[in-house]
Amino acid sequence: MDSVLRAQGRIGSRTLLITSAALPLTGWAIHAAALHKQLAATRKDPLTGLLRRDAYTAHARRLLARHGDDTTVVMVDADRFKEINDGLGHAAGDTVLASIAARLTAWAGPRAAVGRLGGDEFAVVLELPAERRKQRLAQLVRMLHTPVTLDDGRTVDVAASVGATIPEVIGARDLTRLQRAADAALYDGKHSGKAMLATAAHAATLTVNGRRAGRPGTAVWGRAA
Repeated sequence: MDSVLRAQGRIGSRTLLITSAALPLTGWAIHAAALHKQLAATRKDPLTGLLRRDAYTAHARRLLARHGDDTTVVMVDADRFKEINDGLGHAAGDTVLASIAARLTAWAGPRAAVGRLGGDEFAVVLELPAERRKQRLAQLVRMLHTPVTLDDGRTVDVAASVGATIPEVIGARDLTRLQRAADAALYDGKHSGKAMLATAAHAATLTVNGRRAGRPGTAVWGRAA
């Protein structure tokens, strides 16, 4: 009987030691998960779920370094967004922005860098070979021109202008210069219903922090990409 009790005592002690050792690990795992959640929240825009500027920039640069000339930089700007926001209310505007973000994410795929740069402006960097570029950009325009249904059942006609460029156009993989060229092409084709591919002339457009000079909000854009 005594031997049984001693054996049970040894088992109980080992169990206690294992449990005691596991508690700090469990606590750290919970803490790490909370930190990860907080980090993810700072990296992503709370309304759209897209990457914020810094996180987008880091991811975009990695893609440019890895895929080179097969990479496409796309700038997207919602058309007549102020009219929607002012006429239908901010809740409707938020729904439109979230819908645009969801469509960009679905179009670009899980490996792309998709960011909300501010207001109704978005950017995408993805691997997109030349032979598929025109077709895929046309597909994006169609997706962005699909009406949005609001929470109250109303339908809103939406549209967005799209500009795109590739490293070959500017002879470099510099993200700021690529965004400048794509942004200039976007404004050349504003409200045209077509995705505009940048030329060398677009790459020479003056810029402030990677945005076309004179574009609304340029002075308060923040750090360069």
